Amino acid sequence: MSADAAFADYKLNILHNNDWHSRIESINKYDSTCSTEEEAKNECFGGAARLKAAIDSRRGALKDENVLLLNAGDNFQGSLFYTTYKGAAEAEFMNLMKFDAMTIGNHEFDDGEDGLATFIGKTDFPVVSANVRTDVKSAIKDKIKPYLIKEVGGTKIAIVGAVTNDTAELASPGPNVGIEDDVKAITSAVEEVTKQGVDKVIALTHVGYARDIAAIAKIPGVDVVVGGHSHTLLSNTDSTAEGPYPTFVENPGGYSVPVVQARSYGKYLGEIAVTFDDKGKPLSAKGDPVLIDSSIKPDEAVLARVKELGKPIEELKAKVISSTVGPIEGGREVCRVAECTMGNLVADAMLDRVKSQGIAIAIMNGGGLRASIDAGDISMGEVLTVLPFQNTLATFQLKGADVKAALENGVSQVTEGGGRFPQVAGLKFSFDKSKPVGERVADIQVQDGNSWKPLDTKATYGVVSNNFMRGGGDGYKIFATAAANAYDYGPGLDQVVADYLAKNRSYKPYLDGRIKAVATQVAAKAPEPTTTGTIKPAQKAAPAEPVNPAKSMEAAKTMAAAKPAEEVKKPAKPDAAKATTPAKPAEAAKPAKPVQTIKAKPVEAAKPMKPAATVAKPATAAKPAQTVKAKPATPAKPAQAAKAKPMEPAKPAKTLAAAKPAKPAKPAASVKPAKTAVIVRKKQAETRKPVTPVKQAVVAKKAAPKQIAKAKQDTKQKPAKPQTLAQLLAKPAKPKKPVVKKVHLIKAGDTYWDLAKRYYGDATDWPKLHKANKYAPRRLPIGVKLSIPA
Repeated sequence: MSADAAFADYKLNILHNNDWHSRIESINKYDSTCSTEEEAKNECFGGAARLKAAIDSRRGALKDENVLLLNAGDNFQGSLFYTTYKGAAEAEFMNLMKFDAMTIGNHEFDDGEDGLATFIGKTDFPVVSANVRTDVKSAIKDKIKPYLIKEVGGTKIAIVGAVTNDTAELASPGPNVGIEDDVKAITSAVEEVTKQGVDKVIALTHVGYARDIAAIAKIPGVDVVVGGHSHTLLSNTDSTAEGPYPTFVENPGGYSVPVVQARSYGKYLGEIAVTFDDKGKPLSAKGDPVLIDSSIKPDEAVLARVKELGKPIEELKAKVISSTVGPIEGGREVCRVAECTMGNLVADAMLDRVKSQGIAIAIMNGGGLRASIDAGDISMGEVLTVLPFQNTLATFQLKGADVKAALENGVSQVTEGGGRFPQVAGLKFSFDKSKPVGERVADIQVQDGNSWKPLDTKATYGVVSNNFMRGGGDGYKIFATAAANAYDYGPGLDQVVADYLAKNRSYKPYLDGRIKAVATQVAAKAPEPTTTGTIKPAQKAAPAEPVNPAKSMEAAKTMAAAKPAEEVKKPAKPDAAKATTPAKPAEAAKPAKPVQTIKAKPVEAAKPMKPAATVAKPATAAKPAQTVKAKPATPAKPAQAAKAKPMEPAKPAKTLAAAKPAKPAKPAASVKPAKTAVIVRKKQAETRKPVTPVKQAVVAKKAAPKQIAKAKQDTKQKPAKPQTLAQLLAKPAKPKKPVVKKVHLIKAGDTYWDLAKRYYGDATDWPKLHKANKYAPRRLPIGVKLSIPA
């Protein structure tokens, strides 16, 4: 223990942000660059100038207190400022904001280690990450430290960094950089700083909220977790937040660890005040993120510099290359779970460019599509905003079985909105997300002229993708290991799409059913209530950041684990590192025990669960007696009809009378939810009770007299063909459910994706809202009432 720790009740204020993604200019409610008109209406958020002003304001208010300013990574990639300046603009503005420390995110490796080395060389603050390992040839050797010990108000504070374990899969760190297991690396760093007499440790991570609460906060010696990567909003006042700010997690050391994150894109500045006891452990923590909206006046000097740097970008953005008769939807809530118009455009453009080379199939990762395009003129700037990663086309040959394996990988994270979801051209397929990972894809057909033929698993097909995926990125390891005659240095993807749009002026966005989601009918199960929400079945997994394995120096090991890793679209080298078995987190098996009531219990995302197989089979129906031809006028007795399941009209009554009714199947046994089950707040979930056999029988009993009367009348007009009881049971008439009408008043930032998660507990149910309302996704008008269908 340091001498400083002898003083009780040491208070530390931590300001923080994460996942800025090069949003140098202010953004609108769609997270895109704010227009002049939107600025005039005070509808803009964030931007370097506002963020600088907000930080200065909070520092001023806390001038007599202990303050740290931390950044949790992913400042690269996401706007034309990064495309143009490659991190120099981000470094310049972060220096002006005077950050105390930063950890790296996976996007910091978008341009390999050389791009990161150049960025670090321009920063005035230290960059920390305990689980990044470099060899002697690495450009970032000695530029990234595992931790920083900083004295604040006379007390030593250790800041230990970590990046997501699957960085080698998501980005392009290169052969000289390895990623160790985050828990193992942080644990080792904590032990080191403890030996140096430091007893207050902040884990500054880029691993995601789920991983932070499931593992990082449980590492002995970690006192505070400041995170990023999953773009998570935590708040005590916003009903759309994924949890409280801070979220408390019980540490094996017998104290509660506060975990915080501040969404993304510079829209919020996190602020937490932590009070430590004389042993360096947190006694209390409180705070809330600050919304960086129009109420904060931008820093004038920074604003002028942003405009200066933006001049060459504006010239590029202004060049009109084509037009579209309707909006082209590229939102993540659509393109990461289903066929989308932007996915069709990009995949079609890719295939069109290389079809003369014998290429038949195009596969594009939905996470590589970063924006939508409005109706009207299309500028080159808009294309670059949709495709900011400077990918090139990659062509290769692949066996049909490997094509199927690639599609299986693509839909493996569909319930979490993972970026690997495949947008395709030249083929069509269906998938069932309720089935186990690796068994979801079916009915794959490949286009052959004007017809379609089933995929031949033994045949060889020409495939076009992008160089990021070809290198194994987003889990497409099969492209790196099984591709033959590969060429990764085709034309730039953005230029390919721009040329295709120019060739097809007045472009008409469309969907043609090339990707179909199907659902297996399974017995319904009533959700199990908890004190804070409702647990839904495992196949409805929440879009949370996965618990991924460690990556060593040898090659990225593909995981089928859940969450959307926030994907990078720069080339992942085929010889990039493979994973070793991760170190098991210390005491990580125990669920977190929040000190305060939270809206969402922390869950430990592990491997994706197979759909529950424990479903009660229907009781075997009694074998009906031999069908006896009946006179049309003789109806079945009401009492006998009441025992049967609901009937369709105009069925011969005598058949029912002749057959012994089958006993209704018992309701499916309740299946205990997996750890990866979605936990949602009560007020956000709509619990639907299944129609039980008992209820069906009651409905049938009430309906029987009318059905018999109708049957009698119908049989007089036209004798119906007799049916057996089994046939009747196979087609029960479904009683109408009462329609529950709800409305939601649209607020800034609302999307169908977020609202579906709020009202249904599953973000992938967003099409229900879209179907019931006339507004386009990500174009919801503020202040208007939105219908919420049952």
